[in-house]
Amino acid sequence: MKNKIKKVQEWIPIKEILDNGIIKLKNESYIKIIKIIPINFNLKTDFEKEQILNSYKIFLKTCNFNIQILIQSKKEDLAQNIENIQEKLKNENENIINIGNNYINYIKKINKENFSSSKNFYILIENSKLKNINNEEVYFSELNEKYIKIKDTLNRCGNLVINVNTKKETTEIIEAFINKREYLNKT
Repeated sequence: MKNKIKKVQEWIPIKEILDNGIIKLKNESYIKIIKIIPINFNLKTDFEKEQILNSYKIFLKTCNFNIQILIQSKKEDLAQNIENIQEKLKNENENIINIGNNYINYIKKINKENFSSSKNFYILIENSKLKNINNEEVYFSELNEKYIKIKDTLNRCGNLVINVNTKKETTEIIEAFINKREYLNKT
């Protein structure tokens, strides 16, 4: 017996992509995508780090619902940055040119060793199908309440929480995860 090859649409649980970062799944539940822009924890003082950790504990205690944290890494091509630096060095004195060339070599080394990457952080929140409730507005309202709770608590940690607003943005996020290899190699 030959195994039947499934189409992508058959194994992805997505039924429909809606507005406001909401995805309707085939099992009639809903997921909302929230983008997080984190702080640089390493640059904080010990006191600030303690405050951030305490706020994060509150975030975890407050979220009495399922969440999933996703991190998307993307390799960065620094060639354009190098070209910009080289252009600016054309009219500089010898000392500045030497410093600039050392910096360019450092950037090239980082780029060659694949240390240059950017990361996108997302939180997914889910609303499971409730018995005898077929009103999408109830689900959307509940997802929005969860979003506000997450936003309030993560803002206290210093993170910026962004609501994914459009179908296009939601689709791009999903495609980046599905086409991970292609996304990682984009320059």
